[in-house]
This record gives sequence, structure tokens and C-alpha cells, in this order.
Amino acid sequence: MKRIAPTLFLFLAACSGGQELGDHGGEKPKLVSLNPCTDAILAEVTDPEQLLAISHYSKDPRASSMEPEVAARYASTGGTVEEILALEPDIVVASTFIAPATRAALDDLGMRVETFGSVASVEESIEQVRQLARLTGNPASGESLVASIERALTGAVADGRPVEAALWQPSGIVPGEGALISDLLRRTGFESYSAARGMAQADYLALEQVVADPPEVLLIAGSEAGQRHPVLSGLLQMRRENFNTSLLYCGGPTIIRAAERLAQIRQDVS
Repeated sequence: MKRIAPTLFLFLAACSGGQELGDHGGEKPKLVSLNPCTDAILAEVTDPEQLLAISHYSKDPRASSMEPEVAARYASTGGTVEEILALEPDIVVASTFIAPATRAALDDLGMRVETFGSVASVEESIEQVRQLARLTGNPASGESLVASIERALTGAVADGRPVEAALWQPSGIVPGEGALISDLLRRTGFESYSAARGMAQADYLALEQVVADPPEVLLIAGSEAGQRHPVLSGLLQMRRENFNTSLLYCGGPTIIRAAERLAQIRQDVS
């Protein structure tokens, strides 16, 4: 007998009683999220007790897009099938990069799995917020979050010419023009140093290049040795600002905090 059989037995027993999976009897579905970006959105749009668990990434400040006090409200899982089944969710929300074996096992067990990819623009993120809010039965909460995102972006619009900025990410790389953070930089009054020099997604920005050809603003979102080198202090024509890595990759409520931080930097430069 396959090893998963005991877990399958427990799951089927839990679902017995004539209720089909996905039929919640008029109640809003219970969810488990395996994706740190959907963790943050679901925490905003679900009712209390709807979100049974978030991903373990959101419990790690180095990988989370959630505020620590928000993440602390929820249980977490490592994404194993056994952990998910024990929570008995109606829907599992996962990344499009979910491990094929995990997806196959959940499908075989009759679990509803909804996958969401990364977003490359504010518009894509807003649509994702609405999709998740509808999935949870809370479209009004989704619209409330969308309104907050739009207010934050409106408040972050800068006057005057764009300021050239280089975003130096972990491992010394730069974002591509198709990244959400690049969209946010444009919306808050910056132009891309890396794009102007023909650099693409995940291209390496060397310390020597920064020294020889400094941007107006260097946004440091990493901790590599070159990103903290003392020589940067001597570049008086360049302003350095730290940019939290938690603001780099996810949309939803993260856009609000990222826009506020970028607006603050843009105002300080002006």
C-alpha cells in the first residue's frame, strides 16, 4: 500500500457526511496559502478564521512581504501535503511554481488548488487582488484594498523631472523593466539607470560601474560586500538610500508601503 493511503483515509473521513468538496453550504471557503505574495493579500481580504495558514516564508522577516505582527496572527505550513490535509481547507492557494509532485498529490486527493503567478505591473496586481477577493467570497474587501493602493499611488506622484535611480538588489542584480518594482519607480518619479545602460532583468551591477558612472540615487536592497563598500561614501554627487527587500517582489498591500517609501526618497532628493 502506498504511504499516502493513511493520510488519504483521514482526509476522506473528514470530508464525509454528504458534503462535496467545494460546496461550503453558503459559508465562505477556508483557505491555506503556500505563496508569500498571496499570503499578504489574503490577510487583507479574508474574514477572521477564513485563512487557516500562510506559507512559512511569511514568518521569516528576510523573505516576508507581511509585517511581522500580521504574520504572527496566522499558523504556517512548510507546504507539505500532510500539513495541508491536516488543516482541511476548502481551497489551497499556491504559486504557479508549486512543486509538480505536491500539485499532483493534492489533485489526486480531490483538493481544489488555485495558482497565482507573479505580477509585473500595478494593473496586474490590482486584478490579482480582485481575483483573490472573489475566490474568498469577499469582493468588497478586495475593492477596499484596491482603493487603498490607488490612494497610495496618487499620493506618491512626484512633480518635476524624473530622477535617475539604480536599484541594487540582493546578489548585486538589477530589476528588468517588466518587474513590478520598475513600474513603481516610474510612477513615483524615477527613471531607470540600468535600463538606460541596456541592462536587463537580473543583470549584475558591479561596484566598479557604480563608481565610474554613478546614478543620482542608489537604492540598496542587498547586503553584498560591494553594496556596503566605503568607496561609495566618496561619491558626493550620488545619494544612497536603503530599500527594504520586503518591498521588492510582491503586489497587493506591499505596493502601498513601497510607494510610500519611494515617495519619501523622491521628496528627500528634491
